[in-house]
Amino acid sequence: MALLHSAISNPGHSLSPNALRHDAKPKKICYSQCPTFLLPPQRSPICRMGFVSGLGRKKTLKTRIISSVTVDTPVNTSPEKVQLPKGDTWSVHKFGGTCMGNSERIKNVAKIILSDDSERKFVVVSAMSKVTDMMYDLINKAQSGDESYISALDAVLEKHRSTALDLIDGDDLCSFLAQLQHDISNLKAMLRAIYIAGHATESFTDFVVGHGELWSAQMLSCVVRKNGVDCNWMDTREVLIVNPTSSNQVDPDFKESEERLEKWYSKNPSKAIVATGFIASTPQNIPTTLKRDGSDFSAAIMGALFKAGQVTIWTDVDGVYSADPRKVSEAVILKTLSYQEAWEMSYFGANVLHPRTIIPVMRYDIPIIIRNIFNLAAPGTKICRSTEDEEGQGLESFVKGFATIDNLALVNVEGTGMAGVPGTASTIFSAVKDVGANVIMISQASSEHSVCFAVPEKEVNAVFELLQSRFHEALNAGRLSQVQVIPNCSILATVGQKMASTPGVSATLFNALAKANINVRAIAQGCSEYNITVVLKREDCIRALRAVHSRFYLSRTTIAMGIIGPGLIGATLLDQLRDQAATLKEKFNIDLRVMGITGSRTMLLSEAGIDLSRWRELQKEKGVVADMDKFVQHVHGNQFIPNKVLVDCTADSSIASHYYDWLRKGIHVVTPNKKANSGPLDQYLKIRTLQRQSYTHYFYEATVGAGLPIINTLQGLLETGDKILRIEGVFSGTLSYIFNNFIGRRTFSEVVAEAKHAGYTEPDPRDDLSGTDVCRKVIILARESGLKLELSDIPVESLVPEPLKNSASAEDFMEKLPQFDHDWAKKRQIAEDAGEVLRYVGVVDMVNQKGIVKLQTYKNDHPFAQLSGADNIIAFTTTRYKDQPLIIRGPGAGAEVTAGGVFSDILRLASYLGAPS
Repeated sequence: MALLHSAISNPGHSLSPNALRHDAKPKKICYSQCPTFLLPPQRSPICRMGFVSGLGRKKTLKTRIISSVTVDTPVNTSPEKVQLPKGDTWSVHKFGGTCMGNSERIKNVAKIILSDDSERKFVVVSAMSKVTDMMYDLINKAQSGDESYISALDAVLEKHRSTALDLIDGDDLCSFLAQLQHDISNLKAMLRAIYIAGHATESFTDFVVGHGELWSAQMLSCVVRKNGVDCNWMDTREVLIVNPTSSNQVDPDFKESEERLEKWYSKNPSKAIVATGFIASTPQNIPTTLKRDGSDFSAAIMGALFKAGQVTIWTDVDGVYSADPRKVSEAVILKTLSYQEAWEMSYFGANVLHPRTIIPVMRYDIPIIIRNIFNLAAPGTKICRSTEDEEGQGLESFVKGFATIDNLALVNVEGTGMAGVPGTASTIFSAVKDVGANVIMISQASSEHSVCFAVPEKEVNAVFELLQSRFHEALNAGRLSQVQVIPNCSILATVGQKMASTPGVSATLFNALAKANINVRAIAQGCSEYNITVVLKREDCIRALRAVHSRFYLSRTTIAMGIIGPGLIGATLLDQLRDQAATLKEKFNIDLRVMGITGSRTMLLSEAGIDLSRWRELQKEKGVVADMDKFVQHVHGNQFIPNKVLVDCTADSSIASHYYDWLRKGIHVVTPNKKANSGPLDQYLKIRTLQRQSYTHYFYEATVGAGLPIINTLQGLLETGDKILRIEGVFSGTLSYIFNNFIGRRTFSEVVAEAKHAGYTEPDPRDDLSGTDVCRKVIILARESGLKLELSDIPVESLVPEPLKNSASAEDFMEKLPQFDHDWAKKRQIAEDAGEVLRYVGVVDMVNQKGIVKLQTYKNDHPFAQLSGADNIIAFTTTRYKDQPLIIRGPGAGAEVTAGGVFSDILRLASYLGAPS
């Protein structure tokens, strides 16, 4: 205390670390009674004596009290030395701050210790929840001249006093409260000295913050002892010796620590020991810490010293996840991890363990179990030498987990003068070392023309300035072309021990990223192949994480959807999605989430996905004014879902004009809208070129033949090398219905009216009878086949009588159409007399490089004459199918089949994006 008083009276005098030496001459303190203000009402102030160091560190609390008289009683005077047993009889448990959060949780920890049937138990505890932060805050307040450190220290005292009053009683309570008050008094004096000096050395800081562990270990040991178990508590500063390094780490001295452990145990033999985590001592007996989150490291070191059967790390999660569950909702708990996998994931930010925890236990093949103290039914994750073989041995079994690091920047040093010049890399990284920056990842091309590395963004400016200075001459001379900083980066690490020598893992990883339209800025993979690391744009990181996790774990392939045009087809599609959603999730791992629905006037948006059982009501209740830009941004801006698709169910050419921009942004497009593929040729070619150059998909099967597989069949023929000679077909379900029913004595106008009433025609039947719709389908097929035709290149025979083309309305047209029934009856009679039927067809003539739309007759035995209802029929004549054309027939009109065709394209997109087939 004299040193402290000296420092207080002489602000310029700094406290010597020797003041904290464990071998400083102890001062015997005797308490005749407990401080009454620390005790609850009506509680006896009986206490016992104890020994404390010059700074209040208690040597032992083992003396049994039988009266209030304080007597100097020697501790463990037995001359016999107790041998330290080692091996599987010991189990090591570590409980973090969350587990020790309050008195109820500490009681729960004691129950777990008592329920462990191991012969011997060693328990490592952290400070109570938030206490370590409170202790650091005391230091910060004191050295910044903030007197509120006094009230903050009182809060620390009260937190532990109230917890102790709830947990323990009798002599143990009296002794603990007396010790607590003594520690607080010493801390107050030390903090006063720091307050006056305006500075705290690292040794003093470590000493102050380590008190939380001292107090929690003492309280827990009292609770365990209260339940009838022989239990001592250990101040691990007496046992655990570490050597500080220059990299803000410490290296355990196992030999010295083992010797000290044997000495400690010979004096304090017990079947249960509760020890402090996080804190240790230097070889000079100066208190230090294992740095942040070091309690895991403490447990692993002590497990190695005991050669324990296993080390259990108790936390507040069920185990180690395959990815951060806050970012990937489908992340799974891993049953096993190898040591290598665990340290790779911990290095890259996964909330697993202190990165160095694995090293001590690997020596003796001691498994580490990660368990959830709040869910004892969960088996947790086992970390051991080798993991059990997974069934199936698919690619997903070789990848165990994914981790990310944000807020990074890439530094790229490049130039032709680097090739073959020794020392360039050394100069680069010595500069990085000189500014104290941490290099997260390094990548160098084999050409040696460039080296890039990732550092924390907060450190990149210092690195850049020093590199510019070091390479000043090389940059001026042109040997180096540039030192470049690429900000706003994140790292995605893919970890798995069995990735080594397994073909296809990297291909699958990068394919998943490409399909999510994510660009990779840098790549690194060590020869051990346990880890593939990629650098991405920060804004792409979560999407990338979800995309690769989905691909390897076959979790739900989630697609964010925007539905444009909730009319007849769009509404039918939404109902089909509603009815199939549960089946798709359960059987195919496909999660289709409609994030928005927009019409021409109103739109409905959702952050989590619209409830499709109520989309019509929600559109009325929560719909807002439609804005296509906001709608697209809402669907595209969702960072938690990697895949986005816009489904255009309109026939609007202005909507189709946006396809190129959407595809360029990485938004997939699915549509039955014919306007894009049959519009201006240059726009069509532009979209198809972009589609072929990117991993963004554009599906439009329903533009021809509703739900029939016409486009897909044509593409399959071409891709397999077949040559198209002719495509001929009845492409309009409306006109198919009309001519299939224009038989007997029925009039043409009567059949058209019937088709309109049944919903087969457009509101104005002239839109169907004009042949424009068939012409667009012919153009689409012609362009797919390789012809570069415009709509104006296709001669079209219109079925609208010339005098009625300019009728004022659809009603006026329908009223006047019967005037032309005689002409139609005459055409039908001529066909019937020849044993033929009338059919309205479109033809793609590849031999003559043209297309045509016309009314044509076919023999009664021709396949086109066998149609019924609104069926479409298409005949492909190719070099393979020359003598007998390949025919596709089926319903070609109606909301159900068209929506079904669109739905089929959406599922095809899901398959392309990684859903199981």
